[in-house]
Amino acid sequence: MTPSLTFKALFTFSFIILSPFLILTKAKFSQQFTEAKEAQTTHLHFYFHDIVGGKHPTAIRVAGPKNGFGLTAIIDDPLTEGPEPGSKVVGRAQGLYTQSSQDGSALLMAMNFVFKEGRYNGSSLSILGSNQFLEAVREMPIVGGSGVFRFARGYVLAKTKTFNPGTGDAVVEYNVFVMHHFH
Repeated sequence: MTPSLTFKALFTFSFIILSPFLILTKAKFSQQFTEAKEAQTTHLHFYFHDIVGGKHPTAIRVAGPKNGFGLTAIIDDPLTEGPEPGSKVVGRAQGLYTQSSQDGSALLMAMNFVFKEGRYNGSSLSILGSNQFLEAVREMPIVGGSGVFRFARGYVLAKTKTFNPGTGDAVVEYNVFVMHHFH
């Protein structure tokens, strides 16, 4: 064997033998946090304005037939304190929804509630679930969050306040119940 080949073989053999010991050490990227903060539950209440028509829509159809199976819309809907269009904006619902049932009774909602006001400014909640929009009250899960809502879990209750069949515009009342840890 040549000296360089012997060195490579020895290095490879040593690396294979010592690798498990390197993996088992407490490296900084795998640091365990023992300080657990108690979770708290927060209730939020606001209105979601889905504006499909007019000069400044907040929901744009990007795929599928209008009002049919496969319809997909991208949204940047205002979240407001009250149901009126001029009510104070506290955040935005950003994401998408798609008509996911062939009978037209459900939307798959994948959206973030991004808050712009008060103590939740800069924080967000992620919602992913089925919206059975023909039901009076719909429940969807909160699957995560950021900022104040890091490690969030919970649910939202959605209730349509107004719907205009001519334009497709809707105002939906949201009651949000979220467990999270303050940091």
